[in-house]
Amino acid sequence: MDFKRIMRHLSFGRAAVRRVFPSRSLDAIEHAIRATEALHDGQIRFAVEAALELAPLLAGQTAQQRAIEVFSKLRVWDTEHNNGVLIYLLLADRDVEIVADRGIHARLGTETWEAICREMEAAFRDGQFEAGVLAGIHAVGEHLAHHFPARSGKPNEMPDRPVVL
Repeated sequence: MDFKRIMRHLSFGRAAVRRVFPSRSLDAIEHAIRATEALHDGQIRFAVEAALELAPLLAGQTAQQRAIEVFSKLRVWDTEHNNGVLIYLLLADRDVEIVADRGIHARLGTETWEAICREMEAAFRDGQFEAGVLAGIHAVGEHLAHHFPARSGKPNEMPDRPVVL
């Protein structure tokens, strides 16, 4: 059990998310997702969570395990072409995880997602949260545009608004 991690999570609340991502930042992220999705046939969701609840934290839940839960909860898997991507930020750990549906993950693999996550986390260490998320969205969008080019009349299958958990 990591006592320092537990204390860090207990000290983070939704106010921390509001400080790091004020409404104008959430608007910018939403706009970036919408603009990026015009270039490809994929669906991107961004979710940020201040901290884990006590029970999962005591059980040692990782950011990756939580991201998979959020991927399911937000139904990112529920796209026509299995090309949904979740960018998940666990703020207390400053840990980014990208979970991609099987259609896109099979084409790119874990290394691609990990590289994007590390770049985002580097921006976060410098206090550049909005810029880090925007860069991550654009990087994911470039890969989706390559593997899932935009088709005319494609529907927007998921909300573009960031999710604050």
